[in-house]
Amino acid sequence: MDDEKPKRRIRYKGTHPKSFKEKYKELQPEQYAEDIEKVMQQGRTPAGMHRSICVTEIMEFLKITPGQIGLDATLGYGGHSLEILKCLTPGGHLYATDVDPFELPRTKERLTALGYGPEILTIKKMNFSGIDQIALEAGPLNFVLADLGVSSMQIDNPERGFSFKVEGPLDLRLNPKSGKSAAQLLKNISREELEEILMVNSDEIYAEEIAEAIVSGIEKGRIIETTTQLQKIIAEALDFLPQNTSKELIKKSCQRSFQALRIEVNDEFGVLDKFLEKLPDTLAEGGRVAILSFHSGEDRRVKKAFQSLFRDGIFSEVAPDPIRASAEECISNPRAKSAKLRWAIKA
Repeated sequence: MDDEKPKRRIRYKGTHPKSFKEKYKELQPEQYAEDIEKVMQQGRTPAGMHRSICVTEIMEFLKITPGQIGLDATLGYGGHSLEILKCLTPGGHLYATDVDPFELPRTKERLTALGYGPEILTIKKMNFSGIDQIALEAGPLNFVLADLGVSSMQIDNPERGFSFKVEGPLDLRLNPKSGKSAAQLLKNISREELEEILMVNSDEIYAEEIAEAIVSGIEKGRIIETTTQLQKIIAEALDFLPQNTSKELIKKSCQRSFQALRIEVNDEFGVLDKFLEKLPDTLAEGGRVAILSFHSGEDRRVKKAFQSLFRDGIFSEVAPDPIRASAEECISNPRAKSAKLRWAIKA
């Protein structure tokens, strides 16, 4: 019997292949460095990668020195962690946490390959609301960083169900092995519950219309289990909008609706509130914390917590205003436009 011929790779379709799997050059940066560079020069994020935001501003504030101990509470692709690790030798140590069971081992492998092993880096698969557990092991932390944004490699992969731009399962979980997916959440939700989720989690201005369309559709037997099925029913719910503005308004409502459901299935506000509550007790005297948020619900929580702790004398300084990504960064990486960086220093 003849040996089975190896399967040929799907042909790379020009400079802008549409399918996630067809973007294999972007998914293998170690082999296709020139292609990666071209994609980034075009102001795009290569598939399967993430471009860390406000790196310069974060590092300027944290002022990390050799021998310090700190936490990257949201490891993601590891871009912030890599810059931090460069500053810690000799004698320093970085703890990093993340809940994504798929991306975490990949990031660990990349950082290990760059020479950052267990002597300087400890990575834990856990939610950052458990920051108190990290402090019990590490001792008082000299610095803490939390980037609250969803990573590009999660958004771009259709199998994760984070984006309505491509067909995929309506999942939206940061850890797909835990909890209910967005599709499961919608199956048994009431109009009132869904409307509240859309309003509270993303300030959706058409929350009532969208909630009515989704819940009544499901009650009549309509299936909403994919990203495009949800996008379609939202568009139908807003068909009353003026034609000259409807396309952009529907797009923004889809973005807000997906955001609201993602926040709900991952309990993102609850996790952030627990993190902010535990944060002061984990910091060393003079310890610095930087938090990067991407929408008003997160930013309001961070701002109020920092200001309250400042008034109580627990923080000696807090950011008077959020720091925004530079114009240059927003041009090269459009996903930086909504970022707000707030910081605080423990008394």
